[in-house]
This record gives sequence, structure tokens and C-alpha cells, in this order.
Amino acid sequence: MGLEVKNYWVLQVAGREIWITETIVNTWIIMLVLIVLAMIARIKLRSFKDIPTGFQNAIEAIVETFDAFALDSLGEKLTYISPWFFMVFIFILSCSLFSVFGLRAPTADWATTFAFALATFILMLFMGIRHREGSYLKSFIEPHPIFFPLNLLGELSKPVSLSFRLFGNMLSGTIILTLYYALTPLFVQIGVPALLHAFFDVLFGALQTYIFVVISLMYVRGAVD
Repeated sequence: MGLEVKNYWVLQVAGREIWITETIVNTWIIMLVLIVLAMIARIKLRSFKDIPTGFQNAIEAIVETFDAFALDSLGEKLTYISPWFFMVFIFILSCSLFSVFGLRAPTADWATTFAFALATFILMLFMGIRHREGSYLKSFIEPHPIFFPLNLLGELSKPVSLSFRLFGNMLSGTIILTLYYALTPLFVQIGVPALLHAFFDVLFGALQTYIFVVISLMYVRGAVD
């Protein structure tokens, strides 16, 4: 794991270069693992029980906890979009957890965090127009049409600030761990890094995942309300 994002392959498509970077490969790995786990969960849940036990109980607890969290954040009329944010939560958290195994977190690359922030921004606009229609568009020229550039700039700044917040925090952990491995002798790299990974990848990663999802939910609800 290093500070720079490695480039593995360069594909030529229609005369244009497409770079297959470390971030893309690691994203594919995490996606594959999550898809396999989802398939295993789906197979195990075929024999659904009215009184859950074991694996089914754990899955239901996770889903119900997030549903309750989304209900508090979005309100009842917007809970139907909570599966999207559940996916975002699981993926971003997995990026942090996989760093424990030496996989460079895709969220330490601004391209990944901006993609998620942009998706939140598009969803915010769509939900605002869908639920408020003209009144949402009118909010861009309130309290006076002269404020339209400022209101527009304020809205456009949301995905940028949201993406940089997650990117900066995840990259800082990557930098600290990389410097530790590079500047310390081998005999102190046994045991001690486990504490650093537990803090930056597990605890800090979970916190940043929570913050990203909470702010995203607030943006969407703010557009609708």
C-alpha cells in the first residue's frame, strides 16, 4: 500500500486511453466479495423462519437497524430510497475494512468519493423536483433572482465538499500508515500496526462512513422538505 495510485493497464478504446488503476481493481475486488456475500445471504434466507435465529437474526438486525436510522433521517415518505444508501454505507465501510488486509481503500481516491457524492447530488435534485416540483426550482431564485448564482454555487458546492471530506479523512489514514511502514524498522512493524489499522481503518473508517451517509441523507431530505 502506497501513497500513489498505481496504474496497472492502459486500454485503447476508440482511440482513447482508459486507465485501469489500483482504485478500479480494488473496487472490483470489493464489489465481487460483496456480491458473493449477498448471494450467500440470499440462498440462506430462502428457508425464512417466522422466529429468526442465527444467521437470519443477524441479517434482520442489520437491516432493521439501518431502516430505523433511515426513517429518522429521511422521514417516512422517503424510506423507499434507503436501500441505495444502505449499499453506499456497506461499500464505503468495506473499503475501510479491506484496508486491514493491505488493500488500498478506493475511498482514498477522490474519483471514488466524488462519484458517490455526485450520485447523492443527482438524487437530491431528482427528489427535490419530484416532490416539490416548481417550488424546488423556485428556491434557486429566492429571496430575489439576483441571488441565483449564489444559490446555484451553494448547491454545486455540496457534492464537492462531501467528496473532499471523505477523501481527505481516508487519505490521511493511508498516509500515516504508509509513513509508519516506511520509516520504522521491521521489528516494530509486528503488533503495533494492528492498533493503527484498528483505529484508522475500522474505527475511523466506520465514523467517516456514518458521517458521509448522514450528510447525504440530510441533503436529500433538505431538498424534499
